[in-house]
Amino acid sequence: MEHDIFFSISQTPDSAGKIPTEKEMFENYFEQLMCADKLGFGCGWIAQAHLSTETQKNNSNPVVPHWKGEVGLCTDFPQLAMESFRKTENINIGSAVISILASGGPIAQAERIANTVQFLSMIDDKRKLNIGFSAGRFEFMARPYGIVPRTSYEKSAWPALRGQIFMEASEIFLRLLRGDKISSSDIRKTILSRDNFRSDEDWQKVQSDYCQEMGTTELPQQIEIPNRYNFEEISIIPKQWNRNRLELIAGTHDPRAQTFVNKFMPVKVFNLSITSPEIIDETHHRMSEIFHPLGGKWQRRDMPRTSFVFLNDEPGLTPQQQSDAAKQEASLALEAYWNALEGTIDPNKVTKAANNALIGNVDEIAQQMVERFDPNDRIMAWFDFFNHDSKRVCRNMTAYMDKVAPMVEKLLEGE
Repeated sequence: MEHDIFFSISQTPDSAGKIPTEKEMFENYFEQLMCADKLGFGCGWIAQAHLSTETQKNNSNPVVPHWKGEVGLCTDFPQLAMESFRKTENINIGSAVISILASGGPIAQAERIANTVQFLSMIDDKRKLNIGFSAGRFEFMARPYGIVPRTSYEKSAWPALRGQIFMEASEIFLRLLRGDKISSSDIRKTILSRDNFRSDEDWQKVQSDYCQEMGTTELPQQIEIPNRYNFEEISIIPKQWNRNRLELIAGTHDPRAQTFVNKFMPVKVFNLSITSPEIIDETHHRMSEIFHPLGGKWQRRDMPRTSFVFLNDEPGLTPQQQSDAAKQEASLALEAYWNALEGTIDPNKVTKAANNALIGNVDEIAQQMVERFDPNDRIMAWFDFFNHDSKRVCRNMTAYMDKVAPMVEKLLEGE
């Protein structure tokens, strides 16, 4: 079993209501990163955000109206990645995830990533940049860059259409990284049909709005959507950089998107902490068949598995006291999270998240990992979840790598 770590750098109130300054947040991040490097975590995955979550609460259609503070402070992953590489010796760095619809879109993002890999190659000869990319979890982050409905029928189709825009952007992003010269005329066309929608009613609404806008009464069976990105032939600079130092991971569980992106380059996938075992198994089966051949044979480690870790190994407590304290810490953090995300504490969601998290003392967490994960899984452990006590986070990380991880291996050997 492999062990990565996730850094949220999320400037939100913890369970006690404390919000650190931006400076304190980054000081905490670098302290935890350097600790992770020494402990032997394989990759440090950094959450990237775009634009202020606080400010978006004043928008006409806020996405997360109840969120307090900022969902994340890493708004320029390439810069933070390079600084992270300079401060460490062994750990790889990854984005979890950048939105290729925001910050200038797929063309700008492709150049940033290529440059970052080139600069990494100048200071290090072994480590890799891992780029997780997606459409972005929070829609407001892409709106200022023109990712909004342009017509009435695009508005009706938006939930389905946004996923199609991601596929258009992904092709541009990947082909530019591959070194292609492309124009918008070379890129896939977006054609909507009944298959793109969850119900007949949803598709009929789009058809009706299309007819009204176009002044026709004939319901279309397909609707071609004009390109979102229009450009003459381009290619990115740099052109000569070591593409073997780049790993690509798509933040989507859409089977069509996973298949599509692997037409261009090897693209692995993420899964969230609350993804069901059935979806995980289906994804592994599908990826073993469609993973781009240049990536080699698909392995379970190619889909990092995010997991909250609420570990208590604090001195002066009995194992039972550590277990009870960990459960209390998990409950407070998860309640704070759902309250911030939706404005209410949903006991069912808190319970479901807790059931997917690793919670307890050293022995309990080791046992939970053996029961829930495959021996060949790659775990992306999340320690800083609504926790701004950096010293405590580092102690939890240390207990995990020095005690839990070896115990897991011993338990697996005994099976």
